Amino acid sequence: MKILLTGTAGQVGGALLPMLQGRADIVAPELEQFDLSRPDELAGKLDSIEPDLIINPAAYTAVDRAEDERDLAFRINAEAPRAIAQWAAPRGVPLVHFSTDYVFDGSGDRPWREDSIPAPLSVYGQSKLAGDRAIAEAGALHVIARTSWVYAASGANFLKTIVRLAGEREQLRIVADQIGAPTTANAISQAVVAMLPQSDDDLHETFEQRGGVVNLVCKGETSWHGFATAIVSGLEARGAKFAVKEIVPIRSNEFPVKAKRPFNSRLDLTRLRERFGITPPSWQQALDRELDALKATF
Repeated sequence: MKILLTGTAGQVGGALLPMLQGRADIVAPELEQFDLSRPDELAGKLDSIEPDLIINPAAYTAVDRAEDERDLAFRINAEAPRAIAQWAAPRGVPLVHFSTDYVFDGSGDRPWREDSIPAPLSVYGQSKLAGDRAIAEAGALHVIARTSWVYAASGANFLKTIVRLAGEREQLRIVADQIGAPTTANAISQAVVAMLPQSDDDLHETFEQRGGVVNLVCKGETSWHGFATAIVSGLEARGAKFAVKEIVPIRSNEFPVKAKRPFNSRLDLTRLRERFGITPPSWQQALDRELDALKATF
């Protein structure tokens, strides 16, 4: 089986690559070889690759910058997935794509289900929702894994930002009224690999019977403030020394940003468990793994 895996320079794609190697023939093109900002070129690229399965973690994820780069965000997050799905559909090639909690408006305090009504607050959320819908409209066999608060021990993300700031400042002021599940790229990747059948012959049947949108996040919930506190305390327990003495909880309106964030990013995991038999780790367990990986740098 030949798998096209995009975005391997990113967190999820980078975590997936070593997990998939040895299982199949992996084609992991560089950005210039498979550029999602040029959706009109993708069909030709796919013709030359001829994958049996497409896994597409690549995306435009600069949430605030998207407010000023709407066209670029929609080309990458909506038009490119449409082009990929339109190529895949008539050939029966399954597609694994990734979505976000930002497709919801964050109202209430109940976990969002896959069939909850989306109402994105930001250009980023709108572009991702447009991509989700484009894939479904194209009729491709697909799994859209909806995730949230993604991070890893490498790359640019909240974990790495908190580690840097904790080393520079005595006080951190962190938003405490947005609730969700910090989710590692590793946990996402392990779940995606577990979704794939052991036999390549069962690939189409798996996507036909279990496909669609599925929420994929770590178990549990916390705020950004709770997440930051767990990062610092966890690394201190591993011997790290920081300048920070206080992590102060603040409201979202005390930390103004260009794009609105959902207050409630909880995602219901029932479908993940019932369709795929997957129970992800708690966000605390997943964090421990990343902190162990960071420990060597202190």
